Amino acid sequence: MKKALLALTLTALAATAFAQKQNTAFKGYLYNNEYDVYLRIDFYNESVSVPGNELYGRLPGFLGKKNNSFCWAITAARVADDETSAELSLINDYGSEDLTATLTRQNDSTYVLRQEKGSTLKVPKNGKWQKLPKSLPFIRR
Repeated sequence: MKKALLALTLTALAATAFAQKQNTAFKGYLYNNEYDVYLRIDFYNESVSVPGNELYGRLPGFLGKKNNSFCWAITAARVADDETSAELSLINDYGSEDLTATLTRQNDSTYVLRQEKGSTLKVPKNGKWQKLPKSLPFIRR
């Protein structure tokens, strides 16, 4: 009797563990080679900490520049029901500029970030500000 009850319990636990959905479409590291920028994101658990800016706490993610501490923090992210896009709110690390954008998943490894409203995305490059295009492709790494 004990063996049957144990087997039934283990089967029920295994079934619930496999039934849970693994949301990974908007979680991970996305990179753009042309502008040397990347997105570190976790829109599901909002568990990303911005290096050097831990004061912000855990966020949905950030846009960073390779070999630079400047970032745009993602303060809010809402994933669409069909898991193909997400609406984002971003602020720069000074808090002086903000914008809204959409991150769209093209396929398993290609994403496009589109600036919608607000400030223009700018990142430092060689001591000057480099404006990023309104539509910026990213590859999952």
